[in-house]
Amino acid sequence: MDNYEPHIYELSQPGKHGTNLPRLDVPESELPTDLLRQDGMNDFPELTEPEVIRHYTRISQRNASPDTCFYPLGSCTVKYNSRLNEEVARYAGFAAAHPLQDAVDSQGALRLIYELQGYLGEIAGFSDVSLQPAAGAHGEFAGILAFRAYHLDRNDHDRIEVLVPTAAHGTNPATAAMTGLKVIEVKGHACGGVDLDDLRTKVSPRTAGMMLTNPNTLGLFENQILEVCQIVHAAGGLMYGDGANFNAILGIAKPGELGFDFMHYNLHKTFSTPHGGGGPGSGAVGCTEALAPFLPGPRVRLAADGTYELFTPAKSIGRMKSFHGNFGMLVRAWTYIRTLGEEGLREVSEIAVLNANYVRVRLKDIYPQAVERICMHESVLKGQIVGAPKDIRTLDIAKRLIDYGFHPPTIYFPLIVAEALMIEPTETEGKRTLDSFIEAMRQIAREAVETPELLHAAPTTASVRRLDEVRAARQPILRYDREAIARVRAE
Repeated sequence: MDNYEPHIYELSQPGKHGTNLPRLDVPESELPTDLLRQDGMNDFPELTEPEVIRHYTRISQRNASPDTCFYPLGSCTVKYNSRLNEEVARYAGFAAAHPLQDAVDSQGALRLIYELQGYLGEIAGFSDVSLQPAAGAHGEFAGILAFRAYHLDRNDHDRIEVLVPTAAHGTNPATAAMTGLKVIEVKGHACGGVDLDDLRTKVSPRTAGMMLTNPNTLGLFENQILEVCQIVHAAGGLMYGDGANFNAILGIAKPGELGFDFMHYNLHKTFSTPHGGGGPGSGAVGCTEALAPFLPGPRVRLAADGTYELFTPAKSIGRMKSFHGNFGMLVRAWTYIRTLGEEGLREVSEIAVLNANYVRVRLKDIYPQAVERICMHESVLKGQIVGAPKDIRTLDIAKRLIDYGFHPPTIYFPLIVAEALMIEPTETEGKRTLDSFIEAMRQIAREAVETPELLHAAPTTASVRRLDEVRAARQPILRYDREAIARVRAE
């Protein structure tokens, strides 16, 4: 590691302190001895307040984010989050609302939830929506649980299989397995879509449903989606729509009208809420009327007296999250939708698709395209540069991009593409930024041929050089260990 700075523990000196606790406003009392920590008290660093503030501020300034640089992370969709959304989410009436307040004292918050349910349902073509799940994979889990509950409610106990295409998100097969169902893989064809002939051989009376991302992880629209849905429905199965890439068809196509029975919305990817990673995120779900009784609760409805009230569907699979979901994310998504309106939401997808194809066309002569088709919100290229040494790989290209001031795109995904580079510009980037990124990618390709050692050494300008990522995953150092850190630095 270059430019090594002392760790906060190495700055520690006995006698330093950075806190000034207020006087007690309650009677002083002794803690039970069995609750007191018996060892490790000397493990805490002793520092002044300026040292602590400077340490964590320096660390924060090393973070890459859409606020600091272009962040073309394909599939994840990390785009700029409007400050207006953040401002509204911080309104005292929203930010200070307590989830245990009575409904009569929470009518504003409940109205927002009710309206957001309606907006999302209308946008995707579903009759009912639940805002409970906290992330996309969480929404997937809710959907497959609802599929299982639906079939069991009909005394159809033999439907224990879920069909998953080879181009699916990795969470899809994991979700199906977690619900106790068997995963059946469906092949794709050369044009990047589902192989209908293989699908026909896989559907059966055991099919609970199919999980399909559209556009898929190759960034391509499933042109035969109507046929796919018809085949699955004819066999008695249900269609689950992975809405991770909904930002490519927003305002243009409604999954509910294409034949999907259930879908999750990644609010961060499409509706500009912060990327939650299972924490403060939202994986809201929508469904057809037939599946509405199984949605997770509570939901919000309009009572006969005109007030908003919480309710749980009759055959609900239960709660997915404490209280009402991650309410702050719901406020941000509601604000985003109200700000843009119908025309603005459609424009989000139009610009996202335009940007992705602009990058694709400008780079495909150097970085081969995975499938020769017009893409949707993201383009999957290959880090296979003609004339470069065989040991130049996608990882080297990604690391070198850091030296040019860009966050690398997603690499080695989808798994079905060798040396994959998945690039998603999103709708929030302008042509000047895209041109700078394209020029950097073209310059890296020239370096790969002429001076490949530059790519192998990258990144050279970051505070931390290239790490042994396999070792970091298998042998992580999760707490400060002076000897372990010294060994790593020495190596």
